[in-house]
Amino acid sequence: MTAPTRRIGSLIVSALGLGAMPLSQGRGEPAPHERSMATIHAALDAGVTFLDTADIYAPTWDTMGHNEQLVAEAVRTWEGGRSGVVIASKGGITRTAEGGGRDGSTAYLRSALEKSLRELGTDVIDLYYWHRPDRSIRYAEGVEALAAFQQEGLIREVGISNANVEEIDVARDVLGEGGLAAVQNEFSPTFFHTSLRELRHCAEHDIAFVPWSPLGGTGGGASAVGERFPQIQRIADSHGVSPQLVVLAWELSLDERVVPIPGASRPESIVDSAGAMALDLGREDLEQLNQIIA
Repeated sequence: MTAPTRRIGSLIVSALGLGAMPLSQGRGEPAPHERSMATIHAALDAGVTFLDTADIYAPTWDTMGHNEQLVAEAVRTWEGGRSGVVIASKGGITRTAEGGGRDGSTAYLRSALEKSLRELGTDVIDLYYWHRPDRSIRYAEGVEALAAFQQEGLIREVGISNANVEEIDVARDVLGEGGLAAVQNEFSPTFFHTSLRELRHCAEHDIAFVPWSPLGGTGGGASAVGERFPQIQRIADSHGVSPQLVVLAWELSLDERVVPIPGASRPESIVDSAGAMALDLGREDLEQLNQIIA
């Protein structure tokens, strides 16, 4: 199925992506392997060509790479083939038996990237994010490491995640005009008080803004979004669709550079979400929805 597209740097992606994290970790056990394959295949069949993963998305600290392995296998076994599928991954968060941390050093980011390349079974990652800032170093250092990896041909496009406006500008300075392809931050009807500013800043500078947890997260925010926001439920009822689909369609309307990545651990969920790319919300609908972030 052909879906509307958007641009992330030099990459052309479906307007909506799949956040693959729930397949490996979440509120319960990781999804069964067969269901994981079916979920990613259903996304691809529905025209979702943008798959988001990370090295730390794993059931346990010693299984890092689990989610990348799932994504790689699903793409490899999908009948549609690898061409046109864009995979994003991330590095910079550590996991050990004692807990988690952050490491933005060049040495650590290189080791994380090289492991991600192996897990994904590729020589180059389409889009690679620095996952979270490491406050023990200058922010520019982490971005400089990614710029070097790009120069080496190990990644096609550079992204940063969980970054504020100041950090976005540091990355822009390091990478030069047009060098920062994407910023992936949390954004949803329940989380926007800082990230709306970051979304608008990205729009001003032609940087893709990739909302994670765009429906409000797996802790109940996503499933209860219609209950929490009556206007969302009313609009969903008027269109005969789910409130989650309305939220995603609304986020797509905020700017042509916005590419939400709803998470899914079941084929039905991502197929429903993919419908947002075809949902035409009218001016009155959008005005009501925009009141949420007014």
